[in-house]
Amino acid sequence: MKLVHGGGGRLSRQLIDEVFLPVLGNRYLNTLDDSARLELSGSKLAFTTDSFVVDPIFFPGGDIGRLAVCGTVNDLSVVGAKPLYLSIGLIIEEGFPMEQLKRIVESIKKTADEADVLVVTGDTKVVERGNADGIFINTSGIGILRDKVEISGSNAMIGDRIIVNGPLGNHGMAIVTSRQNLGFKSQIHSDVAPLNHLTEKMLETTDRIHAMRDATRGGVVTVLNEIAQSSNVGIELDEQEIPVSEDVRGACEILGFDPLYMANEGVLVAFVHSDDAESLVKEMKKLKYGKKSKIIGRVVETSQGRVTLRTKIGSRRILDMLSGEQLPRIC
Repeated sequence: MKLVHGGGGRLSRQLIDEVFLPVLGNRYLNTLDDSARLELSGSKLAFTTDSFVVDPIFFPGGDIGRLAVCGTVNDLSVVGAKPLYLSIGLIIEEGFPMEQLKRIVESIKKTADEADVLVVTGDTKVVERGNADGIFINTSGIGILRDKVEISGSNAMIGDRIIVNGPLGNHGMAIVTSRQNLGFKSQIHSDVAPLNHLTEKMLETTDRIHAMRDATRGGVVTVLNEIAQSSNVGIELDEQEIPVSEDVRGACEILGFDPLYMANEGVLVAFVHSDDAESLVKEMKKLKYGKKSKIIGRVVETSQGRVTLRTKIGSRRILDMLSGEQLPRIC
């Protein structure tokens, strides 16, 4: 195993396809969406799980506790579910400061309250000093699926418009600048946020959202490549419409990163019928985490399974799935 296998890009997908799916594959797991859709006694549920190993555990705009809640809430939200209940499992290294643990737990509570979800079960393990890097958190979440909502990475349709709810790359760049203490004049803050109230508004506005994902590891381009391949469609982005803050853009240029591949923890990508796209963006902008929503591209008939970028000068280039590791331990 290499660190890159956990980076959310090409090798992560290869690991899933070659190791996990051949043994564990089933009709729920094989969709490879952010949450599994289940039916229990007539109720339609979404179920997801995630683990968080971010370094550093406290960063501008958030911490591992807020990250854990938001990551799980968002994975439920982007399949069209209303998140309800979370579990929290903590693996803590011997000697971890109790004050920091209390701070993390308080952050979990504050973020869960913001998202209107409850932490209903949990577990704690302590390992010997040197056998963990401070603290790791695992979360699982359950939500209720709306009736007649069929959102999946395999449902993108020709003509769909592609929407993001805010600037790209803030989380990844907040992490890298925190680690290196690079001394930028403007501190970059993570975008980590619970998006369930935003997705609820989106689903109230239109019933023609076909696909939706949160763009975490591997960034927006990796997520779009996964959807292009699952739906067997082409995706074309418009470079001049893609929102990136000046601070993030400048830091990426200095450090050699591409914001399109940087992790986000408060950014979703939605594929919506073209007739509904403008009105949906207008409604999204009314909410706190949707104020900078934009249409950044479209689904096209050509180049099935590929993502292309129409540049500011009118040329086109292929945007492939992340093949390496821009930054490990990002979430």
